[in-house]
Amino acid sequence: MRVTAAPVRRLFRLLDAFDAWRIPPGELSIAFFDDEEMIQLHADFLDDPTPTDVITFPGEDGDESFAGEICVCIPQAEREAPKHGTLVAEEILLYLVHGWLHLAGHDDLSDAPRAAMRVAEQETLAYLRERGFVPEWGGKSPEGKSGSVC
Repeated sequence: MRVTAAPVRRLFRLLDAFDAWRIPPGELSIAFFDDEEMIQLHADFLDDPTPTDVITFPGEDGDESFAGEICVCIPQAEREAPKHGTLVAEEILLYLVHGWLHLAGHDDLSDAPRAAMRVAEQETLAYLRERGFVPEWGGKSPEGKSGSVC
């Protein structure tokens, strides 16, 4: 799958207008990775050399020029979507929302915050549906590879 920038930008414009949660001001980087790249990122920054779906890096405190970065693993979404009965595009949307919620201050490292994160994900996805957002990221790249950076 190749993710195109226009719908990702539209998604984050909608999220910026959502009053329930706010991320810090500044530029937001969104990056899409294949398995190998995401495993390396996970190992380098979180000391865990296993595949993962999304990693969020917040900007530095006091630096209002950079809000953070959300890194999404496309092959992980391709594996997980059938398990959840969703489309790959919807799984990617969940990962992007999840990363955005991390930047807004949500945590999922223990049970109670994780439950609150799941509620926030569902509320945010409902907000997006109410505004007619459909995750149409694109299709397979000509090479059949994952990856694209917005």
